[in-house]
Amino acid sequence: MKLETERLLLIPSDSQSAQILEAQHYDNGPQIANHVKELENDPTLYGWGSWLVLRKSNGLIIGDAGFKGKPDSNRQVEVGYGFLESEWGKGYATEAVECLLDWAFHKKDVIKVIAETDLDNIGSIRVLEKLGMKRTQATYDMIYWEKNKENI
Repeated sequence: MKLETERLLLIPSDSQSAQILEAQHYDNGPQIANHVKELENDPTLYGWGSWLVLRKSNGLIIGDAGFKGKPDSNRQVEVGYGFLESEWGKGYATEAVECLLDWAFHKKDVIKVIAETDLDNIGSIRVLEKLGMKRTQATYDMIYWEKNKENI
C-alpha cells in the first residue's frame, strides 16, 4: 500500500519500509521503530502508525506523518507529523497530512481526526488551520484540534 500526492509518496511503516529508513539514515525519533515492533504483534495496526513521506522527484525521505493508533471506540484517530527542518515552509506537511486525512475518512470506522500542537509551534498551527481543523481547547502550552468527517 502507498499513497501519492502531486509531489509526495507516502509509505506506511513496516519491516520493509524500515530498510528505506536505514538506507537513507533517516531518524526523526523512536515512533517508527516502536510502531514496527507493535505491528509484529498486531497486524491490524498496518496504516495506523507512522508513514514515511518521500519526495517523488528524488525518492528522499523528508519526514514522517501518521496516526497514533487505530480508531478508538469514539471512531476517532489522532494524527501527528514531523519533517526535516530543511523541508519546512514548502507545503509538504499540509500536502502529506491532507492525504492521510482523506485516507482515514474513507475508512468506515473513522468519523473524527484529532491533533495537538505546542502553543508556540506556528508552522504546525498553520498546517492544521489550512487543513480545516478546528481548535477545541487550549492550555498554557498546547492547542487541541479536531476535524469531523461530515465537515469534509
